[in-house]
Amino acid sequence: MFETLTDTLQGFFRKIGGQPRLTEKNIRDGLREVRMALLEADVHYQVVKQFIEQVTEKAVGENVIRGVDPAQQIVKIVHDELEALMGPVNHEIPLGGEGPTVIMLAGLQGSGKTTTCGKLALHLKERYSCSPILAAADVQRPAAIDQLEALGRQIDVPVVSERGADALTVCMKARLQAHQQARSPLILDTGGRLHIDQEMMAELDEIKRRAKPDQIYLVADARAGQDAVVSAQEFNRRIEFDSVILSNLDGDARGGAALSIRAVVGKPIKFVGTGEKLDNFEPFHPDRMADRILGMGDVVSLVEKAQEVIAQEDAQRLEEKIRKATFDLEDFRNQIRTLRKMGPMRDVLSYLPFFGSNLDQLGFDEKEVDAVEAIISSMTVEERRRPEMIGASRRERIAAGCGCESASVNNLLKQFKQMKKVMRKVSRGDMDALSNMLPEAGSIAGIAPPKALRARRKDKRSSRRRRK
Repeated sequence: MFETLTDTLQGFFRKIGGQPRLTEKNIRDGLREVRMALLEADVHYQVVKQFIEQVTEKAVGENVIRGVDPAQQIVKIVHDELEALMGPVNHEIPLGGEGPTVIMLAGLQGSGKTTTCGKLALHLKERYSCSPILAAADVQRPAAIDQLEALGRQIDVPVVSERGADALTVCMKARLQAHQQARSPLILDTGGRLHIDQEMMAELDEIKRRAKPDQIYLVADARAGQDAVVSAQEFNRRIEFDSVILSNLDGDARGGAALSIRAVVGKPIKFVGTGEKLDNFEPFHPDRMADRILGMGDVVSLVEKAQEVIAQEDAQRLEEKIRKATFDLEDFRNQIRTLRKMGPMRDVLSYLPFFGSNLDQLGFDEKEVDAVEAIISSMTVEERRRPEMIGASRRERIAAGCGCESASVNNLLKQFKQMKKVMRKVSRGDMDALSNMLPEAGSIAGIAPPKALRARRKDKRSSRRRRK
């Protein structure tokens, strides 16, 4: 998401960086491309107009700091405006008090509402150590009841359902059961339609009046772009929800909904769904999203994800091995598998500065990571711990075991050996060696180092000249 917008913004920053000072002319000339990129990202035209005006006013106004690089100044201004566009957000959930906290989810059919109910329940269960309960109140779609019950079994959360009953009856029954079993929060999965109609809105309004939800969240599909914003406006007019949950933010969304809803509807995005798995769900942070849009990565979110899958003892043990330069291929394979618990490697790398917006240019290929893991898995335990013992015959056996060429095994061993040398220098206090460590680790993980990248581009240019 946001790749085109990120590339356009970085091109704008490079142009400004070559100017001696910020003027209204060079700001407006550069922002013309940014305006087009925002519109192509399906951002609401009024939001685009306001955003461009705010950036222009601040960039050429009296607040510009003299003596500072123009590109750095404009990056700060754009970052602040993006953050203001999407925030602020209050992530607190009103848990506690007498009786269960009731959270009502609304949205159109196909927006991912039922799956989001399961994701939200799991998130609250793990983050707040509470005991959620789900209500299958989407009685118009029988499959929704089966789906929610299946999700409840996966995350060990009870689901209240009653086939043949109306939605309000199910909600009130679930509220009573939540009170009797001292479970909270109660999450209501309400019915949706392919489009907004009077019957659906009347049903939601009745549930809101009788079930008295503490908070109402609208589930909107990020892939819908401006359609999601339009439907959010109508939902807010009829039932006045509190926050938005954007689903499918990992898809081919251009980002228009994420950048428009807060400004147009006046309601913040509280959570986002970032994948199909139930744990692909996280709070929405406008400042971190602004960082990612500007190609700065999101290291804080990456650390939070890592803390969920990496035990503190394992992290300390790994740190000790790196410090003593005893890190081996067994450890390297374990780290690959640990990273993959956080999601696809491409998604993990997208949180890192520079890598996120340049993975295609760097030649990243997830299949190469698969090949590396396959090569290491074809080794014996002793070979993984002592790779220096691998000779020609062992390389042939390992290559045959994983279905690759012997040269691939040899390249992996050479790259890992070089990385070990760098680790040894770092452990002795040579911090300059860190600059050499990233390219070596990247080449093993399927990311072309700068020299290889230049050679690859040179080969492409030579090939084009030959064809001409």
